[in-house]
Order: sequence, then structure tokens, then C-alpha cells
Amino acid sequence: MKSLDDIESTLWAMLSKFRPPLVDSTIYGMPSLTWPGVTGHGYFAAVKRAAKHVSVFLIIVEAYPDALEHASPDLLKRRTGKATFRFSTLDPAIEADFEALLGRLFEAYRADHLADLGSDG
Repeated sequence: MKSLDDIESTLWAMLSKFRPPLVDSTIYGMPSLTWPGVTGHGYFAAVKRAAKHVSVFLIIVEAYPDALEHASPDLLKRRTGKATFRFSTLDPAIEADFEALLGRLFEAYRADHLADLGSDG
């Protein structure tokens, strides 16, 4: 079984695949990744370690709810509230499922930001 340190490292490794274009930021004191120049709740993901789990905050899932359509029931059980996924364990199937969800969310997030760049000119 993975320790919380291992879980947190694995989650950051998944998120780091989107650097660049995403850059390091913070939201409410939590380390996060965001599109360059985006502030506030426009971040891509934030990670917070607690005593018994690691949470990944994905407020963008509210903007792109279709990304959840292919998520497994086991992954969806880890969703708490609208935007948080909580991991006290992380097996290979959940890891792959979450990584796929992040990929779907990133594609939509990137497309919106690239479209915004195009509309400026």
C-alpha cells in the first residue's frame, strides 16, 4: 500500500505532465497549477495534504462536467463535494482512471484558454 507521501508524489507527477503550459501558483495557500496569467478560481488543480488523505481540488470539473462521463464508479466515490477528489489509497486502476480524467479536463481547459488568446487579436 502506498504511503501518503507516495500518493502525493504520484498525484503531482500526474499533474506535472501539464507543465508547460501550466505554471505553479497557489490558491488559499495550497500549491496549484494554472494557465499563465489566470488568477482566482481559474486554476487547473490544487493539492492539499491532510492527516489521512491527499485531496486534489478540480474546480474546473464544474466547467467541464462531461469529463466525468468516462470516470469509473470507484473514482467517483472519491469525489467529495463538487470539486474535490480525496485519496487515502491509490491503486493502479484508480491512478489510471484519475490520470485519464485529468487529461480530459486539461484538453478542455487548454482549448478554452487558447480560444481566449485567439479572441484577443
